[in-house]
Amino acid sequence: MANLFSGLDAFGLGNLKEMNVYDAKEKEDSKKAASEDKNAFAEESIIFDKTFTCPVCDEEFKSKMVKSGKIKLASLDSDLRPRYQLMDPLKYDAIVCPHCGYAALNRFFNYATSTQAGLIQKNISVSFKGLKQTGDILTYDDAIARHKLALVNAIVKKSKTSERAYICLKTAWLLRGKAESLSPELPDYDSQIAGLNQEELEFIQQAYDGFDEAFSTELFPMCGMDEITITLLVADLAAGSRRS
Repeated sequence: MANLFSGLDAFGLGNLKEMNVYDAKEKEDSKKAASEDKNAFAEESIIFDKTFTCPVCDEEFKSKMVKSGKIKLASLDSDLRPRYQLMDPLKYDAIVCPHCGYAALNRFFNYATSTQAGLIQKNISVSFKGLKQTGDILTYDDAIARHKLALVNAIVKKSKTSERAYICLKTAWLLRGKAESLSPELPDYDSQIAGLNQEELEFIQQAYDGFDEAFSTELFPMCGMDEITITLLVADLAAGSRRS
C-alpha cells in the first residue's frame, strides 16, 4: 500500500502512506445498514391496484403494480436484467385479465387488434379457468406463471417475434430471481436450483432465437431497445444459450 501513496512526503503527509483506501469497518457498517433496511421493508407498502380495461373482452379489472420511484436500481446483469434494492418489481410486469385470460407484458397489454382478440377468445378464453388468488404481493411462482400465460397469448395472437423473445427473456430473469431468493437451508435446495437453472437456460435459448430472427426482420426500436442495445443483448444471450 506504500506505493499507492508515494509522493505524499512532498505535501508533508508521509505519515498517511499506510492508509487503506476502503475501511473494513465502513464496509461492514454499510452491509449491516443495507440488511436492516431490507428487513424493515414491506413489499406491500409500495404495491397498489391499478385498473385496466381488457382490450379482448372489454371488462375492467385490477392488477397489482409497483409505485414508481419507490425503489432504486442497484445494478444490471450482463443480459440487462435489472437488480433493484429491497425487492424485485419485475414480478409485476405481466398483466392478466381474470375474465378472459388475456395476458401480456405491461408495455404490450393495450395493443390487441380485433383479429388478435378473436384468436385469444377462440383459443384461450373458452378454456380459461380464472386467475388464482394471490396475497398482498406476488410470489416468484405467481409471476412466472403469469409470464408463461403472456407467452402463450403472444403465440396465439401471432405477435411480433421480438415480443415473444422479450417475454422469454423476462421469464428467464424471474427464474434467476427465484433461484437467488431460495434459502440454502432448504432440504431440496440443490435440486430446486438445478431445475431453475435448466429452465432459465431454456428460456434464454428461446430469447436468443427470437431476438436473432427479429434483428433481421423488424424495425428498431424493438421492445423499447435500440439497435446497439439489441446487438449487445443478442451477443450475451448467444453466450448464455451455448451453456445449455
